[in-house]
Amino acid sequence: MQDEPTPTELIKAVADFLRNEITPVIKGHNAFKLRVGINALDLVTRQLALEPDGDAAEAARLSQLLGMQGSLGELNRALADRIAKGEMDLQTPGLSDHLWQTTMDKLAVDQPNYASYKRELGDA
Repeated sequence: MQDEPTPTELIKAVADFLRNEITPVIKGHNAFKLRVGINALDLVTRQLALEPDGDAAEAARLSQLLGMQGSLGELNRALADRIAKGEMDLQTPGLSDHLWQTTMDKLAVDQPNYASYKRELGDA
């Protein structure tokens, strides 16, 4: 185990430094590229914070839905296979809820400021 600061703290510190100290003095296309880099660092920070719990919850929902155990990748492949074969569809109990929650969990990492996401959360 490493001492502090944590990887999340380091990434956040770099993003904050770039956002607050460097962004104001950069212009033009380089400013755009800098904002893209900052957004990538912010996304990684959210991924480190949210992905483990989201993945665990998704795997638990899939195990329940499919009646089997496996890695998240294996469970998702099994779900896709059953949908492709017509064995499961949106009428399958729990599938629609699972897909909705999985989408919301992914948006929390990838696009937390997306207007429709925020509206669904009641934040808009």
